[in-house]
Order: sequence, then structure tokens, then C-alpha cells
Amino acid sequence: MTDNVENLILEHLRALRADVSSIKADVRDLKLRMSSMENYMASFHLEIARHGSKFDEVDARIDRIERRLELRDNA
Repeated sequence: MTDNVENLILEHLRALRADVSSIKADVRDLKLRMSSMENYMASFHLEIARHGSKFDEVDARIDRIERRLELRDNA
């Protein structure tokens, strides 16, 4: 009877080990995907900042052109 109990316990432990191993693989995959998403978001924010900088440059150039051509209202 004790052999059956021991075998049953070992069988359950093996199943648990397999489940934990599967969970570890899933967590590893999720970590990689999360890192990829974080890198993408960082580059996306950097690109938005670059566009903002370009818009500021264009705005400054337009201001300078308007000043030189005296197109600006002084009000």
C-alpha cells in the first residue's frame, strides 16, 4: 500500500514539475516580449521628441521669414 502512495506522490510531483517548467518557459517568453515592447515604446517616444524638435525649428524659421518680410502684425 505504501508503494502505491509513494508512486502516486511521485507522479503528482512529476506533473507539478512539468507544470512549473512550462510556467517558467511562459514567463521567460513574456519577459522577452515585454522587453521588446519597452524598447519599441522608448524608440517611439524618442521619435516623437525628434518631431517636436523639428516642429520647433520650422516654427522658428517661419517667424524669421515673417519678420524679414514684415508680414507679422505688431499687435
